[in-house]
Amino acid sequence: MMPRHGTIVSSLLTSAWNTTGFMHPHRKMMMHMTFFWGHKTDVLFKGWPGSSSGMYAVALTFVFALAVLVEWFNFCSVIKPGTHKVAAGFFRTGMYAVRSGLSYMVMLAVMSFNGGVFLAAVGGHAVGFALFGSRVFKKSSGSGSGSGSRKGSDLPPPKC
Repeated sequence: MMPRHGTIVSSLLTSAWNTTGFMHPHRKMMMHMTFFWGHKTDVLFKGWPGSSSGMYAVALTFVFALAVLVEWFNFCSVIKPGTHKVAAGFFRTGMYAVRSGLSYMVMLAVMSFNGGVFLAAVGGHAVGFALFGSRVFKKSSGSGSGSGSRKGSDLPPPKC
């Protein structure tokens, strides 16, 4: 007897769609297409953080720290004046590559569509900007507020 593949495939495809996502018919994996709340999700890597609430908290802390680090790269100044131009250029290129990679990791984490991960990323960017970009915690040089200035950064502003 010939199996009826058409019936099986059509039933798999119709059961694969639901209101929040798409289930891949061959992998039995749920991919959310809208934001959802809960600790049972994959963030950045398959199976991580798993179903453990503690590991979910670690994942949120990791995403938060990544976002803060991205903001540090946006406003840091580590190249000393008078540094050889070629060496400074290669160092800036390396810093730019690291910042881009970290930014993409935060973006991919947010693409898990988990509400907690989204809030951790936004919160990390906000705290990072408050610490490094707003000049609130910097000693003033007496020449105005300096808020919003990119004068001290080694890297160009990020592009969206």
